[in-house]
Amino acid sequence: MRKVRGVRPDKGLGVRCAFFHLIPPKKGSVYKIAAIFGGNGYVCRDFQATMNYWLIKSEPSVYSWDQLKKDKKACWDGVRNYAARNNLRDMKKGDLCFFYHSMESTEIAGIAKVVKEHYQDPTTKETAWLAVDVAPFKSFKQPVSLAQIKKEPLLKNMDLVRISRLSVGKVRAEEFDLICKMGEGGG
Repeated sequence: MRKVRGVRPDKGLGVRCAFFHLIPPKKGSVYKIAAIFGGNGYVCRDFQATMNYWLIKSEPSVYSWDQLKKDKKACWDGVRNYAARNNLRDMKKGDLCFFYHSMESTEIAGIAKVVKEHYQDPTTKETAWLAVDVAPFKSFKQPVSLAQIKKEPLLKNMDLVRISRLSVGKVRAEEFDLICKMGEGGG
């Protein structure tokens, strides 16, 4: 297996991206592993071969970001929408999720990490429904409101904006990066 290393600036955001391509013997299979370092040395995100990003929603009066931080880990269960269930099924250990407060404050409060991949939802006997376990990963310096997200042209195609009722949505890498910047006070 060959390892190729490179460093490049990341679109003028004041961060540098160190990336590694691991090229296995099988032709056509390339795995990319990278880490992004901010100007203050903070690792914005850590990648695995196939990092995916998500948004999970909860009403703060039911289960809040502060409660997740206090609990240190939670079972994300009770999802009863097939599209959201499919997103739970696609989550992999290590994937990052924006934790979104719905209904009352409508804002992204922080980032959670998937610590256990999908399994049978313990709140039902129906085998169609799944759950994952998440843990707090990073709090934002300032929450990112839905109003801020809707004002940003690069975020207009986000699941959160387009399919607002979806409780577990996909987030593209460029959307994730921009919202991280906004949450750190840079947007």
